[in-house]
Amino acid sequence: MIITRATEYAIRAILYMSRQPVGEIIYKKDICKAQDITPAFLTKIFQPLIKEGIIGSQRGVGGGFYLAKDPAEITLLDIINSQEGPVYLNQCLVAAGACEREFFCPIHGAWAEIRKEFMTTLSRYDFASLAVKQNIFDSKTSAPSTK
Repeated sequence: MIITRATEYAIRAILYMSRQPVGEIIYKKDICKAQDITPAFLTKIFQPLIKEGIIGSQRGVGGGFYLAKDPAEITLLDIINSQEGPVYLNQCLVAAGACEREFFCPIHGAWAEIRKEFMTTLSRYDFASLAVKQNIFDSKTSAPSTK
């Protein structure tokens, strides 16, 4: 499984936004410049994030985007689910009864366990923690700040 470019850019954009002061409206052009994303693509990837209540938008002069949730409440799983939909790993996990071998196939059980652990791991990574790690990395490498 490889996440889509939209998901990768959504993760990068949310990380960038998580590093800004709480409640600050962030201009689209600033996100695009910092993350090397075209404005049209940013608009496309932000639509599901707005629908999920992860970010909000403000129109007009001084408009832009803002985090609608605290970065500590936004996880990698949230972003992946908003962009890709639920992660199943295999067709047999989409719904109970979707696979006729579900009750006697050892692979079905393995897929279910792997999916559960994968989702649990993604849920442990919140954007407040990721932002702190990025700030530490930037200060140690003297990389140009993306703030």
